[in-house]
Amino acid sequence: MTTGGIGESPLRPDGGLKVRGQYAYSSDLWLENMLWGATLRSPHPSARILSVDTSAALAMPGVHTVLTYKDVPGENVYGLKLRDTPVLAEEIVRYQGEPVALVAAEHPETALRATKAIRVEYEVFEPVLDAELVARSPDAPKVHPGGNLVRHQRILKGDPDATADVVVSGVYEIGMQDQAFLGPESGLAVPDGDGVHLYLATQWLHVDQRQTAKALGLPVEKVKLTMSGVGGAFGGREDLSIQVHACMLALRTGRPVKMSYNRQESFFGHVHRHPAKMYYEHGATAEGDLVYVRARLYFDGGAYASKTPVVVGNGTTLGVGPYNVPNARIEAWGVYTNNPPCGAMRGLGAVQPTYAYESQMDKLAAALGMDPAELRIRNAMSEGSTTVTGQVVDFPAPVAELIQRVKDLPLPEPSGSDILQLPGGAANTTHGEGVVRGVGYGVTIKNISYAEGLDDYSTARVRLEVIDGEPVATVHTAAAEVGQGLITVQQQIARTELGVQQVVLHPCDTDVGDAGSSSASRQTYVTGGAVRNACRAVRTRLQELAGSEDIPDIAAVLGDTVIEETREYHHRETYPLDPATGQGNAHVQYGFSAHRAVVDVDTELGLVKVVRLDCAQDVGKAINPDAVVGQIHGGSAQGLGLAVMEEIQVANGKIRNPSFTDYLIPTILDMPPMTVDVVERPDPHAPYGVRGVGEPPTISATPAIANAIRAATGLELPRVPIRPEHIIDLTNEGS
Repeated sequence: MTTGGIGESPLRPDGGLKVRGQYAYSSDLWLENMLWGATLRSPHPSARILSVDTSAALAMPGVHTVLTYKDVPGENVYGLKLRDTPVLAEEIVRYQGEPVALVAAEHPETALRATKAIRVEYEVFEPVLDAELVARSPDAPKVHPGGNLVRHQRILKGDPDATADVVVSGVYEIGMQDQAFLGPESGLAVPDGDGVHLYLATQWLHVDQRQTAKALGLPVEKVKLTMSGVGGAFGGREDLSIQVHACMLALRTGRPVKMSYNRQESFFGHVHRHPAKMYYEHGATAEGDLVYVRARLYFDGGAYASKTPVVVGNGTTLGVGPYNVPNARIEAWGVYTNNPPCGAMRGLGAVQPTYAYESQMDKLAAALGMDPAELRIRNAMSEGSTTVTGQVVDFPAPVAELIQRVKDLPLPEPSGSDILQLPGGAANTTHGEGVVRGVGYGVTIKNISYAEGLDDYSTARVRLEVIDGEPVATVHTAAAEVGQGLITVQQQIARTELGVQQVVLHPCDTDVGDAGSSSASRQTYVTGGAVRNACRAVRTRLQELAGSEDIPDIAAVLGDTVIEETREYHHRETYPLDPATGQGNAHVQYGFSAHRAVVDVDTELGLVKVVRLDCAQDVGKAINPDAVVGQIHGGSAQGLGLAVMEEIQVANGKIRNPSFTDYLIPTILDMPPMTVDVVERPDPHAPYGVRGVGEPPTISATPAIANAIRAATGLELPRVPIRPEHIIDLTNEGS
């Protein structure tokens, strides 16, 4: 009998090391004789490079090389969806922080001083900044030669011009959120014969390998990548950062080169969540049945495409929420600007519309004189419902149940006179005067795994052998452990499928087949499926060796034999959207979650205290129940951050707050108590019935808190994050 299998909550194998501060992250990488790399970045959001003089930097003692775009060995362009991003800027820079030159030196401080010695002459242009204006104005200045449009998508369902008894509308905005992972971008490139071996923190080894090899002008097999400890990701490590740069420096100098961003550079060195402006109109019958939704969404993709095409796809296909809507017209534009590049972040493409349509649902409930939760329950989709793209939901969709579960939870007692429980806390700003309480709901739908026809799969290799008299299984995948607990999940599946207690995880690298990205809440689904398939293939060979299905003593049957099998898992097919109507089976699975937030608001000072943030979420099957609850807690914290504090402040294309001093994220003092109600309604199409967990709680937490603040104050508050000045109405933004 084994322990620590599916449905249990074994301890993480890396947990003790992380708690004790002994875990090795990518920033801890070290080799004798290594050099340090540094990057010179553009100070301008839009400019032409007239000249680059590297002579002073090259003359500095300890500097080994300085590289510009002319030194890129292969193709000076890369990109996740569109290949539009230069490895190093050539003639034009399109955002503040764009890499222009690289330095390798004996000491990190020397490398940084050398970047300051490089002289770059720029012709500065007026930046293109307004995404909506860019989308609506074909004559707007072009950020790229081909124009400013990355993707436009239209969804038409039923009668887009339908009318209704009760109509509400609103304009909503969402600010630029940062992933705010604690481990900055870092890696170590080591020359390896006529190739290179890169150790790094990333979310997708193989896509990094393919892009890096093209830029280096090398065959893919000459570029090996090995995963190092990842200090958080949340989408911010999907695009390249140090990958090509470190390898270029290592290949040029013939020595190992380490690159590690400081916190400020990290804010410039990765993409952020897309800001958006959204126009929504909802129509309903007098009884509260949704008749139509019409929406226009404008996503600011910044200087390069990254995941903007996917954000537009998700933003439209998920744009009416987890509700039955017979008629819809949804349009979205993703455009280039000279703002910081935006790409993947937890809840990709669903966060923005969820904030808008959930704000609308509260506005509609008020117009109808209905309870906001009851309106949502009345219109909630269920198994058999048809989405806005015409896709039939052929798996459990317990949306009404999730809403009812959070609605039925007991409400917290009044905060009383304990100042620590009031807005402002220990700052002693209030003793209860001017404090009002509000309750709000947020519900979401999020696609799981990649979509629109992409063949989304993972690969696993499983080896079974006897070591010191005990059977040991080794699982080898390229799936990135970014803190979500995937390493534990792989062990649990192997224990369950093989009946072996000892499960070892091979280092995560590109010596095994592609596992895709640790994003889109997909890894337990697809890599879990691949590990399951490989384990079952091993078990079949073991049974053949034993001549029996029942194997009471695996070690005795195996002896000196080693069994190894490699298998893939491909989820069921998805399809591209119809280009004219947006109809099609674009998604493989949906995740659903519901939050109820309780807030206290100091209406005189504009301070907010989130008192409770309870959540009910369908997880299909909880492979590791403790990890599931942890994911819901963590996702809810990020949603809270977006609701009331997290925003990259951008002025004239420049980031004003690139530090954790000025970019605020929730701490343990900001997070309220949570009741997490884990619902298990297995998806018959998924391995073990699982449903992706990581993203939905981030998405539904934000509108729940915003709606609770609205309920407390009576203000419209059409933008998140909600700041104190919006509540006390100093700028008229809150009314």
